[in-house]
Amino acid sequence: MSKPPKQIHLAAHFPGVNNTTVWSDPEAGSHIDFRSFVHFAQTAERAKFDFLFLAEGLRLREQGGRIYDLDVVGRPDTFTVLAALAAVTEHLGLTGTINSTFNEPYEVARQFASLDHLSGGRSAWNVVTSWDAFTGENFRRGGFLPQEERYSRAEEFLATANELFDSWRGDEIVADRASGTFLRDAKAGAFVHSGRHFDIHGRFNVPRSPQGRPVVFQAGDSDEGREFAAAGADAIFSRYATLEAGQAFFTDVKNRLAAYGRRPDQLLILPAATFVLGDTDAEASERAHEVRRRQVSGATAIKHLEFVWNRDLSSYDPEGPLPDIDPHVGDTHIAEGRAQVRMYRDPLATAREWRELAAANNWSIRDLVVNTGNRQNFVGSPATVARTFNDFVQADAADGFILVPHITPGGLDEFADKVVPLLQERGVFRTEYEGPTLRHQLGLAHPDDLPGERRAAS
Repeated sequence: MSKPPKQIHLAAHFPGVNNTTVWSDPEAGSHIDFRSFVHFAQTAERAKFDFLFLAEGLRLREQGGRIYDLDVVGRPDTFTVLAALAAVTEHLGLTGTINSTFNEPYEVARQFASLDHLSGGRSAWNVVTSWDAFTGENFRRGGFLPQEERYSRAEEFLATANELFDSWRGDEIVADRASGTFLRDAKAGAFVHSGRHFDIHGRFNVPRSPQGRPVVFQAGDSDEGREFAAAGADAIFSRYATLEAGQAFFTDVKNRLAAYGRRPDQLLILPAATFVLGDTDAEASERAHEVRRRQVSGATAIKHLEFVWNRDLSSYDPEGPLPDIDPHVGDTHIAEGRAQVRMYRDPLATAREWRELAAANNWSIRDLVVNTGNRQNFVGSPATVARTFNDFVQADAADGFILVPHITPGGLDEFADKVVPLLQERGVFRTEYEGPTLRHQLGLAHPDDLPGERRAAS
């Protein structure tokens, strides 16, 4: 007897304004007006998605002192948005990216425990780190950590937060009006943590929430990031867009879990996925090319080239040839703080490769960026995209996908209306939610039910 097909997990990333969105599209709306968040969240819930995901932008990553034309500007506070969305959704998980470098465990644990109560058990935390002083300038003491220490702090941060979540067992509140007894345990919420990064003790003032702890996500492709996810995360975001690369990542990360006494199904692998749909594959391909051209303005193309050249290239024509001068290699960078800078470890080699591509294809600067930058992962008719999504999951290249539409907030509508029904017809995606909490939707056990778990207050 053949085993049943794997079920696909789907989530939606509200992208705001960045190099994925096309903010100039006539259909694009505000990325800060609450109505945009409501439309996006309710579309995701209508389609029975697992969760909505908000990224975090702690600084406007300007270049040359000027805000990048497709960067995130004016994004409201993550917790504020998610708490508000809890009131206008019933089942959708609410996932927020919160930095472990610039925050403190007590305040973050308190915020997520509160969100879990407000939402009836739908909160999730994407634990991220930051190594650059550029972002840290917005914070007291600069918030800077050497790159080799950021995961050390993140690991202790998460462990400390879990101690706070677990400082309540969940049965302490009696609230007996007749006897006047509110708590049966006078030590409820007591915690003591002494470690390299945190030395705190006191009382955690939020009782145990419906999920016990928020679902924990991790985003990071480094060896340290994969190990961090294997040790304590419930899901890891992947950036791999091809089947083969996805399978290699899937196998590598899942194989790491055994060292921590965990099963492969206790960590979900969810790649980000952009998409463009059309009535036919050919129409979708044409639309995808147009979307990509609109994502890369001339100014954007020049800024992208500066990531590699580490020079001011504002005098160059984006519709002209690549610079004939070599990149400047030094300790400082013109685009300090942008993640893309770290993608080009050998700028001289990258420049040579790009020049060869441009010469072979007669590409301008903008053409090069359009054709070598982030492109749509899934392009085709609804039937083609549904089949491809399913192929990836059944072939163990992913457990599901986090969709990143290029239009805010209505870019998810077409997928919800045309692709989701096809996945449901295949029997690989739910038609109803499995239960009240996000852990139910993701098929994850409650922390209290996991072997070897013991809460601090037990």
